Amino acid sequence: MASAQCCDNPPALNPAGGEGKVVDSFGGLKAYLVGSDESKAAVILISDIFGFESPNLRKIADKVALSGYFVVVPDFLHGDPYTPENAERPRPVWIKSHAPKKGFEEAKPVIAALKEKGVSAVGAAGYCWGVHEIQAAVVLHPGPITIDDIKEVKCPISILGAEIDHVSPPELIKQFEQVLSANSGFAHFVKIFPGVAHGWSVRYSHDDAAAVASAEEAMGDTIDWFNKNLK
Repeated sequence: MASAQCCDNPPALNPAGGEGKVVDSFGGLKAYLVGSDESKAAVILISDIFGFESPNLRKIADKVALSGYFVVVPDFLHGDPYTPENAERPRPVWIKSHAPKKGFEEAKPVIAALKEKGVSAVGAAGYCWGVHEIQAAVVLHPGPITIDDIKEVKCPISILGAEIDHVSPPELIKQFEQVLSANSGFAHFVKIFPGVAHGWSVRYSHDDAAAVASAEEAMGDTIDWFNKNLK
């Protein structure tokens, strides 16, 4: 079961945020798009449970796009982000409508749409709720990922964990690294960020200089991973 940390520091959603644009359908899903249409490398950013209108998530998308990527942030939650104050739909009830496996299937048409527009390399970064296997993956503060999931990795993967994480604690992240080193024929990078909690890379306060610095470091690591494996 997901930890309460998945719900800490909920963002004030902004449907008009970001430097890019929102389209009604990209691969069948409403999506935030930013970056050059001519780019041959694309990155799919997969939101946490608060959805694709998170201002920090869109800022990340904008910065990734500045590195030369066409970035897609699909609305895998179909306009239904988790709302902590809705007592009638607590997290265990809400998650039944938004299982990560469903998002995995819905990502396939998004990837197909990218290929149709001429993209030759696709990477994905997921924030707790989801990440999908493509040419390169980044998982930030993983959700309920198991060692068996890691054994099935089929692409270069970076896992960025938090020191204070009840969902995927450092001990589990280290086990992921051991499995990747022993079983995976793909490049991998594993890092645990000190002094931060689950969700730190996307749900941080701009008034907290240390939190901002850690989030920016994670974003830099994410972009570096895609640069190494998609270009």
